[in-house]
Amino acid sequence: MGDWNERIVEAVDAMEPQLRAVSREIFEHPELNFEEVRASKRLANELRAAGFDVELGVAGLATAIRASHPSSSAGPTVAILAEYDALPELGHACGHNLIAAAALGAALAVGRAKAELPGRLVFVGTPAEEGGGGKVLLVEAGIFRGIDAAMMFHPATFTAVNHGSLAITRVMVEFRGVAAHASASPEKGVNALDAVIQTFNGINALRQHIRDGARVHGIITHGGDKPNIVPEYAAAEFYARAAETAYRDELLAKLERCAQGAALATGASLSMSTIALPYKAMRPNRALGAAFTRHLERLGWSFDAEPLPLGSTDMGDVSHAVPAIHAYVAVCDPGIASHSRGFVEVAQSERGHQGMLAAAKAMAMTAVDVLTSPDLLHAARAEFDAA
Repeated sequence: MGDWNERIVEAVDAMEPQLRAVSREIFEHPELNFEEVRASKRLANELRAAGFDVELGVAGLATAIRASHPSSSAGPTVAILAEYDALPELGHACGHNLIAAAALGAALAVGRAKAELPGRLVFVGTPAEEGGGGKVLLVEAGIFRGIDAAMMFHPATFTAVNHGSLAITRVMVEFRGVAAHASASPEKGVNALDAVIQTFNGINALRQHIRDGARVHGIITHGGDKPNIVPEYAAAEFYARAAETAYRDELLAKLERCAQGAALATGASLSMSTIALPYKAMRPNRALGAAFTRHLERLGWSFDAEPLPLGSTDMGDVSHAVPAIHAYVAVCDPGIASHSRGFVEVAQSERGHQGMLAAAKAMAMTAVDVLTSPDLLHAARAEFDAA
């Protein structure tokens, strides 16, 4: 594989100005869930210019991409995944511009040699990772049917590949009370905001009784209209997360009981609803992960030891459909939190772009391994089937 690896590294190095430009454009024009029109168009154009057969708007999602390399033969099918949505207010505080550019670089690098390789190469652009569940919808639409291995990278404060994620469900909790003058006749009101606050207090009391690593966290989305009106409507949005789907569901039941207790205590009426697609926990494929690890180490990167912080990603749903990896590559020091203004700076930094380039090379070399090594493909599939 030495010759293939050298060719991959040379190809990504030659594309560095192009990949930096793609990352910069996506960074400078952040787009939210399902609104990634500019980013998806730029990626589609880059792939089309490289000879890929590009479909923009697959599975009924206007900003989803499926691009297949025209050189196709018997053998496995490898998918390289991109994300490109941003966060409200913050922009690219999760570094999805780097994810998109790395996926593009990996696909183009393998594509340059695809005529000499068996199987099929597919680039999948996935919108709305930040809460919209784009990959969940793509899985349900059958986009990953026939895929033998899927992979992507995520910028982080650490480097790891066999790293899981938390299953997540997002819930809206709403209370309705009775409005009244908060000074002249408060006794005639039923305070919906008090019910929201009591729900938070109940959850806070639960924290010492839930498993390590599990999470229930939320924000108040509406707390009233004016201080001199007893709030007749108040609402909060909560995330329940756990490493196991069953325990996440148990947390949801606890959350509901906290809200029911708050409604009983205040006299407000309660309604609860799931507001987005739930995500499954990531099931990393260790056979594929070992190949990625080997390549990244040869590029001079070292891996951090577990345990490491866990978030949630719709790549978890992909990993339940096909063998998959969601590799993390360190692009900053541990003191900088993802989804922060500090990480916005990281996403446009030199270190961020160096991590993006390394990830593109490691993914491309791993893709070549899958296409050319029946043993790796068999090991990845056997592990997936056993799970």
